[in-house]
Amino acid sequence: MKALQFDRFGSPDVIVLRDVPKPEPGPGQIRIAVRACGLTPSDWAVVDGLLADRLPPLPRGLGFEVAGTVDALGEGATGVEIGDRVFGPATFDGPTAGAAEYALMAAWARIPEGVVAEQAAALPVAAETAWHALDDLGVQPGELLLVHGAGTTVGEAAVRLALHRGVRVIATAGSTRAAALEAIGAQATGYGDGMAERVAALAGGRVDRALDTTPTGGRIDRADQASPAGGSLPTLIELTGDPDRVLTVSDFAAAAELGARITQIDLRYDLMDEFARLAGEGVLVVSVARTYPLDRIQEAAELSQSRRPGGKLILDMGDLAESRRLAESRRTLIEAGAVGLGETADASPAPLGTAPNKSER
Repeated sequence: MKALQFDRFGSPDVIVLRDVPKPEPGPGQIRIAVRACGLTPSDWAVVDGLLADRLPPLPRGLGFEVAGTVDALGEGATGVEIGDRVFGPATFDGPTAGAAEYALMAAWARIPEGVVAEQAAALPVAAETAWHALDDLGVQPGELLLVHGAGTTVGEAAVRLALHRGVRVIATAGSTRAAALEAIGAQATGYGDGMAERVAALAGGRVDRALDTTPTGGRIDRADQASPAGGSLPTLIELTGDPDRVLTVSDFAAAAELGARITQIDLRYDLMDEFARLAGEGVLVVSVARTYPLDRIQEAAELSQSRRPGGKLILDMGDLAESRRLAESRRTLIEAGAVGLGETADASPAPLGTAPNKSER
């Protein structure tokens, strides 16, 4: 099978696409034919050495979130059958992970009807992080919550989950995401100068609680390092009047200095069935910005690390299959003498890896 791996720690440039054996499911695990794999900032941190002392020796894979079709069952795996469409976290303690044609899973849920694989693969980390952040912050129905960085995947999930819980939400986001957030029931305003004044005007008083979901660009295992972008927590504390009413999912160094709360990154994935239910009802959605085939991982990493991806980035195995199909078709035609070496079998194939959310699939 094709899989992404890295043999040394560093930037995403160390990631390579290889032919490797399919992984075999252990007890309680399943193997899926991966249809889509979600990318997160944690992927680049792992490639850079995060958890290096807790995982087996290199080579390793990347990709924590997957969706696909069950291909094999490990001993004791129950409640699922070969052919079922599932999504959830991929195991990443072996030489490959989710960014591969086949992946292992120890926790999963069925993909609801009407939800495509790309949408399902976008959910696990964002939904889990947002759910626990809202719980840890203690948000109650009827309160006013400010979600700062609501254009991120965690931010969007937090807005949707909070609204579903009966919370009034003010969201800060860039102009490209503000309209979409308003359409689902949030009040939205932009970043930059005057943000605090605009939020206060929308609130009509004090904000009850604030959730910071902006990326710091740092690593969660280096909490002593200040946010490269400069922290927004002082402004959020000013708006709530109490650092205990502010929580960040990323800027741990500033939180420790200012007394704000944090959400521990302890993804348990015990709520997968609930996330599936909410996704099936249209409550829980994470916007997919772009999809890429495996062989364009460096392009995906560059956009992800720009901190302005515009939504979730997905590795799409359908794109890889289509790329292979076109190559095989062209090879067959060349062998048959129907196409010259300097010609193409498809004059205008759709560019791979640059399409928006393929919800029509």
